[in-house]
Amino acid sequence: MRLRVEFTTEPFDLDEAPAHAVAAREVVESAELDAVDVGPFGNTAEGGADAVLTAVDALLRKSLAAGATRVSLQVNVIGENVIGESVIGEGGK
Repeated sequence: MRLRVEFTTEPFDLDEAPAHAVAAREVVESAELDAVDVGPFGNTAEGGADAVLTAVDALLRKSLAAGATRVSLQVNVIGENVIGESVIGEGGK
């Protein structure tokens, strides 16, 4: 199974990246993920389920320890067995 995680950390600082945002970026950039896109207002990462879930655990722990007061994230199943937001199971339509 492949997953995509989208996340943001707060509080925001438009002048420079806060320590919690740097910590989150370092986690996803060093993880064994297939694709990482880091931006000022949102971040995404994709990969196998184990790699993404491991990265999410580390991202939460490290960004909270670095001062994040809120971490918003969404995890989606992606890949060839996904149509729109529905996952096709074995024998499913």
